[in-house]
Amino acid sequence: MATLKDQVARWSLSAKRVATPSKSTTPAVETQAHSHGIEAPASQAPPLAAQAEADPGLDFYATKKKLHQKLLTRIDLNSIESLSPEQLRNELGILLSRLIEEDALPLNEQERARLVADLKNEIMGLGPLEPLLADPNISEIMVNGYRTVYVEKNGCIQLTEIRFNDDAHLIKIIDKIVSRVGRRIDESCPMADARLPDGSRVNAIIPPLALDGPVLTIRRFSVVPLKMDDLVKKNTLTTSMAELLSALVKGKCNIIISGGTGTGKTTLLNILSGFIPSNERVVTIEDTAELQFQHDHVIHLETRPQNIEGKGEITMRALVKNALRMRPDRIVLGDVRSSEVIDMLQAMNTGHDGSLTTIHANSSRDALGRLENLVGMAGISLPTKALRQLITSTINFIIQVSRLNDGTRKITSIQEITGMKGEIITTQEIFSYTRTGTKPDGTVEGMFRATGVRPKVHEKILTYGIQLSDGIFDPDAND
Repeated sequence: MATLKDQVARWSLSAKRVATPSKSTTPAVETQAHSHGIEAPASQAPPLAAQAEADPGLDFYATKKKLHQKLLTRIDLNSIESLSPEQLRNELGILLSRLIEEDALPLNEQERARLVADLKNEIMGLGPLEPLLADPNISEIMVNGYRTVYVEKNGCIQLTEIRFNDDAHLIKIIDKIVSRVGRRIDESCPMADARLPDGSRVNAIIPPLALDGPVLTIRRFSVVPLKMDDLVKKNTLTTSMAELLSALVKGKCNIIISGGTGTGKTTLLNILSGFIPSNERVVTIEDTAELQFQHDHVIHLETRPQNIEGKGEITMRALVKNALRMRPDRIVLGDVRSSEVIDMLQAMNTGHDGSLTTIHANSSRDALGRLENLVGMAGISLPTKALRQLITSTINFIIQVSRLNDGTRKITSIQEITGMKGEIITTQEIFSYTRTGTKPDGTVEGMFRATGVRPKVHEKILTYGIQLSDGIFDPDAND
């Protein structure tokens, strides 16, 4: 993990690359300006007010960019290491106020406060993204080029007033994010997956692949992880469905959570993991670590992309094979999307009952088809019947989650895999959600219901000492 001094040094070098060369620029390496001494000798660069007069079109973002470059030349990198983040933030505020006064910038009180706050965020955090990351109601941040930033807030997508200075500014923020987890992004590797310290998932793609400029997508996770009661309160499922799901996990049933992008698969996976008994050893495997398990005995594994020479890649499939040698009671895959599915099925079928994973699919039946297709991607040629028998003997339940038009998430189906009929995998639905209409304000109306079918694993659940409530499968019961 890079130190604060290293991060500021990186930004200093970036600023020097984009700034206009000047013989009068003084390296920020020594002297003390006030109590904590973060200020180096003042640069002799022309005042920003004079630059503004020479460039009548100079706007707020151009002013911020030039003040940022000047700020970096006035920071003593050797002094900031001894400061706490709060002390450094205060010292930066003092130094920025001094620079604004030196340059006689024509700013009102609101603009001045905004400029100081933005530049503090540039040095200490992720620049324009910081206000968005501080809002707990924002679940997704979508940066479509430096001028356009959308967010998903309370389930609805909306345009914000947030913007970056230019493409170079956005790329520097992206680089700051991905470098924290030991990854890189440049022209030779223009795509990257990463995560923020709070576990939020990050994806970035830059030119030449992104034709309209750098694109950054951040999937937020709650600072306090959601629990099953929270989903019940949000009407994502009923108490009866929640009771069944907790019993399935405790009863060591193999479960696949199916759904589209942004439907809440990972959130549900996190919640279900909370029902795993504390005396069991769990190994998680992910492309980018984002699971927030509250389990005591858990090992987190993460894939590694290839290096600049095209070597050193560690795939999900390799990690699944290695996990089998780590004496796991359960294996949890963040997402199956490639050849690792065959190793996952074999693991679930050879003494690792109660394993969990997610898959992208539009329905429970589509999820089964996706499993077959992914096995084919592993280069393994199995007769269709044999492959479906493997799936049937391995997977016990498929939970389908969906994101509705109004932004709400629902568990729309809980289906049990019951066996084979000829060459067809048979399933039975235990709970379902039916959409009945839409209110004038756009809110989706619908109802959950039990189908009246008692799952075949009910007897297995009882052997674990788990008693389900009377009438839990009654279709006429009101939950």
